[in-house]
Amino acid sequence: MSEDHHKFLSRVRRLENKHEAMSYGYSARIRSDGLIVVAPKKKIASRISARSIFLFLAAFLLFKGFLIASIGLDGYQERLAKLQAGSLLEQGGALIMTADPLSQMAAAQIGPILR
Repeated sequence: MSEDHHKFLSRVRRLENKHEAMSYGYSARIRSDGLIVVAPKKKIASRISARSIFLFLAAFLLFKGFLIASIGLDGYQERLAKLQAGSLLEQGGALIMTADPLSQMAAAQIGPILR
């Protein structure tokens, strides 16, 4: 009796897991023999939204603009030149931190506030 009860509890546990997985969505398909098979949809691995990526990039551009406004464009370019002469990691950082038009526009807006 305990073995039968154990098998029953195992089946119930599998059904509960499948039901929980299907609460995120499911898809149905018809097999070649006519049987309808319902399967849970796979979860999306990434939970990073486009909005969070946009906000991160905007904050990064504002940070670069703040650096340019506080140091000055000439001083910023000198520091980038030092980074470009460094190791491979420093060269990658210099490539990312290059003064682009958006960060220069942000620096032009932030500059009067800092002074």
